[in-house]
Amino acid sequence: MENLILGAFCLILFLFILTGLPLLGALTIGFCLFFGYGLHKGFSFRQVLSMAWQGVLSVKTIFLVFLLIGMLTALWRAAGTIGYIIALAVQFIRPSVFLLLTFWLNCAVSFLLGTSFGTAATMGVITLSLGETLGVPGLYSGGAILAGAYFGDRMSPVSTSALLVSVLTETDIYRNIAHMARFALVPFIVSSAFYLALGFALPGVGKMGDMISGLYDLYNFTPWLVLPAVSILVLSFFRVSVKKNMVVSILCAFALSHFVQGWSVWHLLKIMVTGYRLSDPQYAGMLSGGGIVSMLRVASIVCLSASFGGIFKGTGLLDGIKSLFQNLEKKVGTYLSIILAALFTGMVSCNQTLSIVLTHQLCAPFVTDREKLALDLENTAVVISPLIPWSIACATILDTTGAPHEAVVLAVYLVLLPVWGLVQSRKISHQPITNH
Repeated sequence: MENLILGAFCLILFLFILTGLPLLGALTIGFCLFFGYGLHKGFSFRQVLSMAWQGVLSVKTIFLVFLLIGMLTALWRAAGTIGYIIALAVQFIRPSVFLLLTFWLNCAVSFLLGTSFGTAATMGVITLSLGETLGVPGLYSGGAILAGAYFGDRMSPVSTSALLVSVLTETDIYRNIAHMARFALVPFIVSSAFYLALGFALPGVGKMGDMISGLYDLYNFTPWLVLPAVSILVLSFFRVSVKKNMVVSILCAFALSHFVQGWSVWHLLKIMVTGYRLSDPQYAGMLSGGGIVSMLRVASIVCLSASFGGIFKGTGLLDGIKSLFQNLEKKVGTYLSIILAALFTGMVSCNQTLSIVLTHQLCAPFVTDREKLALDLENTAVVISPLIPWSIACATILDTTGAPHEAVVLAVYLVLLPVWGLVQSRKISHQPITNH
């Protein structure tokens, strides 16, 4: 029964993706399937509803982050912060190296912030808008942003996913980071070479100069406009929490929007909710967007996927899967089993955190070296979840920046990490990590 339910859900997801139907529809059908399974197991309607609600409550802090991201991205546009940075940057950045710089900049910010969501709302929004100005399609820059956003999410000392892995495996987070840094060297170099080569293959830029000169007609430019972005970086160095960091940036952008750009307070409040809009079609795609409303879709995805986790935990839906993976490990090997477990849990849970927890539960019985297990989880569950289009980890980043969902295919760094691990596992069979 459990395998039938899970198989049906995966089939529905694939059908919705292939036909281009909204993923929210597939997730809603999945919720009904899992809810019905709970009723079939003898739980009351009220009990299953409570399980789903507990799952949503487990990620309640994410909703506050979504509110802050919506307000931040709208006010950065209204204040002229993004426009000013674009006007400055295009004088020095060429399209041929833009994708490489996009990857590196998002890697750096994600390492400082320790969060992929915060990176997408700041450097991700800037680099995607800058790319559109340079004539770089969002498909390409979106892939580089997605890959860079999870560079720090995987191995930053202030990353919640890195901390979660260390807690689950009972290992030291700083030793884990050292192992991850050595392991990631080859995938990082290959990814950088890929984005550099892809950048050189891009067609030339059209009327970039005309577009940049037009920005000076839209905003009152002053160096103070970089303050909301600079505050993010400075406060990150001082390890200020991401939420407080965003609030400071929002306040700075609000003040600049009012005193420099001349927007009224009431209009700015409206912009924070509905987003910043430009009527000029030449700039609308580049600078319009943001607002709390823009985060409703991804918030709905979070609600549904988090409710899955609550139902899984309450009904024991995945308990029977453990023995299947233990048998699979004997046939295909440890590392490939972990990859498949991470892919399965990521597809079903639609949630990076839950995928990490479930992958650990499925694979811990056959991995005795805890530090090796921690590294394997970081190279599979942490980075495979962002490669699944209907996962929160993927949808949030791409929706926040405005990149097309097809951009996931160009997040090569996230693909190379598990592949490189598979190559390494063929060379060294289950050897424990040693001190250097």
